[in-house]
Amino acid sequence: MARVLYITANPKTEMESFSLSIAKEFLGAYQQVKPNDEIMHLDLYKMDIPYIDADVLNSWSKLRQGIPFEELSNNEQTKVSRINELTDQFVNADKYVFVTPMWNLSVPPKMKAYIDVICIAGKTFKYTEQGSVGLLTNKKAVHIQARGGIYSESPMKELEFGDRFVKAICNFMGITDIESIIAEGMAQMPQEAGNIKTKAIDYAKEVAIRFAQ
Repeated sequence: MARVLYITANPKTEMESFSLSIAKEFLGAYQQVKPNDEIMHLDLYKMDIPYIDADVLNSWSKLRQGIPFEELSNNEQTKVSRINELTDQFVNADKYVFVTPMWNLSVPPKMKAYIDVICIAGKTFKYTEQGSVGLLTNKKAVHIQARGGIYSESPMKELEFGDRFVKAICNFMGITDIESIIAEGMAQMPQEAGNIKTKAIDYAKEVAIRFAQ
């Protein structure tokens, strides 16, 4: 039985969101193949995700100096504990489904904040003399993203930083088995929005079967 983190970063409902509605179909297809897998939904817009701020940086510095955790301030203890909880949860999962819209050429800020607190040296990657090395090997990921415009081809391709960011972060942490499900052009070609969504759902179901293997 695999542990799957279903990580969504969208304040809209499934009815309002292309990415969430496509992801729902993906998840349904996956569960038909692997009904006993444990799936945990992380709705990032409903979660407490600490920012990497002065409290966090100061607490990490103190801990590296050997100062006991109990001597950190209340704010520092709360934030560090929450970051550790989120990072450990991520490390202990086997598969990951990231679901985002494209906002301002990238991912929503809540996804960026979440990624900041799971990319922790010594837990998800480590530094070596040859450079950084990811620690999360033999895991799988999928990124489901909806884009209003067309960013998979020129001239906008170079401005796509969302899917590339998620893939780069996964690779950085050692997750090299990652696929993308992209629905794009719905705002640019509203008359085709329904067809675009249907094609994305069909592809999502194909990917779900591979993801279950």
